Order: sequence, then structure tokens, then C-alpha cells
Amino acid sequence: MKTILKQVLLICILFLYAKGMSQTTKTQSKKRPNFLFVLVDDQSPFDLQVYDAKSILETPSITKLAKEGVVFDAAHHMGAATGAVCTPSRHMIMSGRTLWHLPASAGHKNDAQNVVENLETQTIGAVFNRAGYKTMRTCKKGNSYGAANEQFTVVKDATKRGGTEESGSAWHAKQVLDYLGEREQTKEKDPFFIYFGFSHPHDTRDGTPELLAKYGATNHIDKNSLPVANAKQPLLQDNYLAAQPFFHGHPDLRDEVNVSGVWENRDERTIRNELGREYACSENIDIQLGKVLKKLEAMGELENTYIIYTADHGIAIGRHGFQGKQNLYEHTWRVPFIVKGPGIPAGKRVKGNAYLLDVLPTVCDLAGIEIPKTVEGKSLVPVLKGKQEVVRDVLYGVYAGGTKPGMRAVKKGDWKLIKYDVMDGKVRETQLFNLAKNPNEFLPQHKKKGEMETDLAENPKYAAKLAEMEALLLEQMKLHDDPYRLWNQPSK
Repeated sequence: MKTILKQVLLICILFLYAKGMSQTTKTQSKKRPNFLFVLVDDQSPFDLQVYDAKSILETPSITKLAKEGVVFDAAHHMGAATGAVCTPSRHMIMSGRTLWHLPASAGHKNDAQNVVENLETQTIGAVFNRAGYKTMRTCKKGNSYGAANEQFTVVKDATKRGGTEESGSAWHAKQVLDYLGEREQTKEKDPFFIYFGFSHPHDTRDGTPELLAKYGATNHIDKNSLPVANAKQPLLQDNYLAAQPFFHGHPDLRDEVNVSGVWENRDERTIRNELGREYACSENIDIQLGKVLKKLEAMGELENTYIIYTADHGIAIGRHGFQGKQNLYEHTWRVPFIVKGPGIPAGKRVKGNAYLLDVLPTVCDLAGIEIPKTVEGKSLVPVLKGKQEVVRDVLYGVYAGGTKPGMRAVKKGDWKLIKYDVMDGKVRETQLFNLAKNPNEFLPQHKKKGEMETDLAENPKYAAKLAEMEALLLEQMKLHDDPYRLWNQPSK
């Protein structure tokens, strides 16, 4: 009898132990994911080898992210109605709202009925705070969404565009590393959302001495001379032009006429030096990102962390004769966008057709948090999980920061239309590209030989496609409450 009782007792103990282990495993499997959102300031996707195999820019940390995650080949910022393109872009990232539905702090006035009161309470920091996350951000100051930035529990913002540890990108990395170190010391168990922003490679692009030397660049400051030529500098891009084919419609804009060391110059020596400075700053960002990823790995948190790498918009630096971001060519309208994390397939490329305003619904979806009703973007999770190739068929782009109405773009499939209506009607231009045949958006000035390697708007063979894209653009302008109309569109 005693033997039987002992056996029964042993079975009960084993059952309770197994149940406890099951509960522990279940709890561990339900551990909420962390987020590291990495945002750089002014970076064309085509600077990176991930998007252009010919690029000499070395970014091993970003390349590794791409190999271990999903790369988006069609991610865009929607646009801007101000010369400071980063301002509305960052409003859209934080809020998930479309361009013409942002508050006045985005740099332009919108119809009051399209603006949500107290929108900052529905932005990334506030949403993740309410969901029990610990939130932290570091980024530049200014040209951003101040009310949304303040929602993060820990804020370490400063503009750091110098070439030293204290004055450059290393400063932002240090804020994140210190924050992670504090979590270790306090044994913090709640998940984190870290907004890891950089002030580079935005001008003045003052790189560190060693990286400037690597890319043959100097922080040129003499307006009356050209920088020294150096064989180590990046070559000119395929779609480089020494001058814009027509005026872009924003008189006296700083990014086009007053970048330190560049000013109005678009000659080969100036642009190659400026590309070298850009690359020096971008490689330093990669180095700093690598430090944070290494820290997360040492903490045992890396595998449970979603990492999103992107930029607020692209940048021209010589492409099409532009220096800045006030245009809608692919090098500037598109952004790098890479996602890695739990359950995300490795080494996959997708089209996506994403906007930066899709970030908030995507991170909410990944975290299992209810998406705020104010959000107008779409979750990219179906694309990340392989259920869809794109989240929308049509993409709409705006630059209305100069004279109005400005520029508009629309893209569907392989086709893209850009229209310019600026300088009180003095500049009215239409461009039509087939991006499959002409991914660099070559113009007649590039003097390419292929029939489709140019602007096709004046080619009668493509008149039907032009009319289709014109109609699609008007449809998108109406859909997004664009307050303007172009010269050949109906007023209502």
C-alpha cells in the first residue's frame, strides 16, 4: 500500500512539475518583442550596396540586416509642402497620417476637417507607452514633430552633424547604449521601443577624418575654389547632370544653392567630393548601428527585436542636376527600407509599395497592439509574411514647398508620371518614364540610345499611356485631398 501511495505521489509531483514547465514555456513564448527603429536623415537608397551593387559605400551592418531580413524595393515618403521635406515626413512616420491630413506643425496648412485634434496622443511614443512598453528616442532637434517626440518617456535629442565622437553620429549611438545599459542594471523586463535617429548624412556632412580619407573627400569650405580631386571619391552616378533641365520652382532654396562647399556648383569635382562626404557620414552611421546591434546580442535581446532601417527621404547629390531633396525622382522620392526580426524571412526582397506613414500600423501589428483609428497607413505585415507583394497598387508623390502648385508624381506598375507647375505658370513640364526599361529616369540630356531610356511624354506612341497616367494622378490628388490643381486639370 505504501508503495502505491509513493508511486501516486511521485506521479502527482511529476504532473505538477510538467505543468509548471509548460506554463513557463508558454509564458516565455509570449514574451513581447522589442523594436529598434533606425531613421537616418537624407539618404538615397542608391547610396547603399543593398540597392546599387556598384556603390563603393561600405555598410556591413546594414548589408547584414538585409541578408537576415526583408528589403523593400518600393518604399517612399509621400512628399512635402515645405522645403524642409523631413518635417512632414517625420510627422507621417509618427502619426500614420497622409500628407494633406497633418497638423500645421508639418509646415503647411490643411483643411481643418482633415486635421485630428490632439493627434500626438495617437503617435508612436504615446501608443507604445499605453501598451506597457518602455520608450526612448534620440534624434536631431528641429524640423520634426515636436509634440509627438515628447511622448517618448526618455528623450535624448540633439543635432549632431560633426566629425567627432561628441559632435557626430557616435553621440546618438551612445544615448542608446547608455539606455540599454541602464535596462541591464535595473533588470528591466518590460519590452522597449527605441527610436534610434541620426542627424547625418544631412549636410553639412562633416565626416570623421579617417572616413573622409577613405572616400577621398574633404570638408570643403572655400566658396571661391573647387575641392581637390581624388581618385578614391565615388564616381558620378549614371543619371548625373551638370544642371537641372528646367528650374524646379523654389527660388533661393538653401539645399539647392547654399550647401557648405557646394553652393550652386554641380561640376564633377564638387559632386564627387560631396558624394565622398555623404558616404563617410553613412559608413559612420553603419558603425554606430553595429555597436547597438552588438550590445543587443550581448544582452540576449537581438533575436526578440524587430529592427527597421530607413530614411526620412532620399537625396540627389548630382543626380538630374539636383543637390537636395526637392524633387520626385526615384533617388529622392524613394527611401531605403529594411525589416528584420522574429518570424521575418531572411534574404527576401519585395516591392511593397510602402509609404513611411505605414510604419506606425506595421509596428502596432507586429506588437499585437490595436492600430489607432487616426491611422491612414497600411500594415506591411502581410508583405513581410509573404501573403502579399504590395499593400497598394498606386503611389502618389508631392513637392509643393516652392511656388505652387509645385510637382506631383504618380506610379503604377512600371510606369511613372511627374508633372511640374511652378513659377506662376512659367515652368510647366510633364515627364513619363517606364521604370522597367529606364530605372534611372534618363532624360534627353543624358543622351541614351534606347528608345525607352528617356522621357516618353512627347512620344506619340505612348499618348494613351500618358493619358491614363494623367487621369490616375488626378484621381490620387482627389483621393488624398490635395488642395491644388495643375494647369491641365479641371479645377474641381
